[in-house]
Amino acid sequence: MIDPADRDAIAEQLGREPRGIHAIGHRCPCGNPDVVTTEPRLPNGTPFPTTFYLTCPRAASKIGTLEGTGVMKEMQDRLATDPELAAAYRAAHERYLEFRSTLGTVPEIEGISAGGMPDRVKCLHVLAGQSLAMGPGVNPLGDEVLDRLGEWWAAGPCVGGCATDDPAAAPDADE
Repeated sequence: MIDPADRDAIAEQLGREPRGIHAIGHRCPCGNPDVVTTEPRLPNGTPFPTTFYLTCPRAASKIGTLEGTGVMKEMQDRLATDPELAAAYRAAHERYLEFRSTLGTVPEIEGISAGGMPDRVKCLHVLAGQSLAMGPGVNPLGDEVLDRLGEWWAAGPCVGGCATDDPAAAPDADE
């Protein structure tokens, strides 16, 4: 069961009611959800391969800006020439699928993860979402995206008040 305060924060982040939330996948240092884990089939029956959905609008905006710099092409080129990176990215794809299978089986998206994995890079939001939800070291390109973003949360919560309601609890930019 998702806490109503979390559901409200996610709705405010997305600008719409969230759909198919299974759990909070990750929380921002301020305490708000920043990634939700979604069901592989939405309530209306639509297959939904994006298991780790980034909800923080500040992180999403910064990732959109990053995508506009050509970083996806650079990552894609590296996948083609770096066998170790390609193997790690394929492993991230497998971990994504393994996790999603614990939520249910949807034949229409069998073998499809998200973000272009395992052979392409087409959505940095999804890669970052996986890195946040599953932790560092699972998706090397998602980890790289997060490194490039820096501390997107340092200015304070993207919506509402900090879950602690204590501004001193929000991380400082130099922490």
